[in-house]
Amino acid sequence: MVAFLASYLLYAVALGAAVTWLVSPRARKLSFALAAALAAGAVGVLVKVMGAVWTDPRPFVVDHTTPAIAHSADNGFPSDHTALATAIALVVLTRNRIAGVVLLVLALVLAAARVAAHVHHVPDIIGGLGAGAVAAAVGVRLASWVAPAIDRRWPALSGEPAPAP
Repeated sequence: MVAFLASYLLYAVALGAAVTWLVSPRARKLSFALAAALAAGAVGVLVKVMGAVWTDPRPFVVDHTTPAIAHSADNGFPSDHTALATAIALVVLTRNRIAGVVLLVLALVLAAARVAAHVHHVPDIIGGLGAGAVAAAVGVRLASWVAPAIDRRWPALSGEPAPAP
């Protein structure tokens, strides 16, 4: 069960976000999608920068144990799975409180499963949670600036009628 959760729970978080996006009002879909995409991009950047600054060998490397899931012996800091799941959950939380809380709980279960599977240490998870939170904040903030400009330029994307010529 740990191996399954550590490997596939990220997909459940993404699916939950997609369903939440699908049922959200059309006028909010553009900013929602932009926030999620920008947060995912910010996760990628933050994980690379944080990994370059701090190195933490994976538990199975230093403890000479067998991980519950197949994994390369690269730097474990920060947990990119935890960072992405957290960012997605927090972006959803800004749009739908109940769905966001459920997805955040799933992200925390994913994080615990990654530790239990011996592919991350707790500091890797804490770093991933922090990276995800910062990435979500960046994504939501940038989307709040960019989405109105897109709405003005292409109103049909948010469901507004096109202006008369």
